[in-house]
Amino acid sequence: MSTASGGASVTAPGALLLCRAHPESVGPAAQLLREHMLLTGAGAEWSVLVPEGKAWRQGAEPVDRVLTGWATALAVGAPWPVLALWWDAEHSGYTLASGFRRTVGYDWLANGTPVGEDEAMRTFAARLGLDPVLDIQPLEQLTKPEPGADARARMRGLLAVLTRAGVMLPAGLNPGEPADRLREVARIQPGAEQIEWTGWRAAVRAELDAVEGGGPESWLRGPKAGALAAAELAAGLPLTAWGVRRRSGGWIVAGALLTLHGALGVAYDHLRAFD
Repeated sequence: MSTASGGASVTAPGALLLCRAHPESVGPAAQLLREHMLLTGAGAEWSVLVPEGKAWRQGAEPVDRVLTGWATALAVGAPWPVLALWWDAEHSGYTLASGFRRTVGYDWLANGTPVGEDEAMRTFAARLGLDPVLDIQPLEQLTKPEPGADARARMRGLLAVLTRAGVMLPAGLNPGEPADRLREVARIQPGAEQIEWTGWRAAVRAELDAVEGGGPESWLRGPKAGALAAAELAAGLPLTAWGVRRRSGGWIVAGALLTLHGALGVAYDHLRAFD
């Protein structure tokens, strides 16, 4: 990789996935990404997933595209938003996914030059329920040139705002750090969990256990559950096919997760009808 302008040092690609949910809700969905990850808490209402990184080291897609697919995959089948933080030698940024809505993101060159749309920051703040006065001002400052503020400094500024939304990353789990270092930090956190792909049967069982347990996934029950499940199933199949045509692992996973959630919802809705 080449060195970015402004004298910034080369940074190995890396990423963090922040989910506005407790780890016990995030774990079953994260298995479907089929990537080795570590899962730990990141505040009272947040969790963080630390990927191993094989998806972008061994694949054809850059880290930002992989993370956009993953964030979308996690968010479309859950009632909570997912925020992907990613970086490489040339730029850093974020992608926010929430339900079926279009993802929103922003990025900076390695030397801190903003290259995103200003409106993205306002949409970002609105979707996370941030204060339209206290929080939007520092976010908009991140969209303006600032000598001496490189991409890592911009990411630290973003995280400073997110602390007011309850995000508290464990000490040492900082954007821009090498993946091995991030995993070492995550591994020693109390209650840290290793996320591994254990097959479709285990993934389906985990999803059903979450629904039956009355956790956040219990939103699959209720009068609108059948319609939502059918919509997920209808969207998941063509999205998976589209990902296969584009050879995009992230979008294949997004489609597969939608299909799984939709199929489970339809099946569960039918089973409940016979109770």
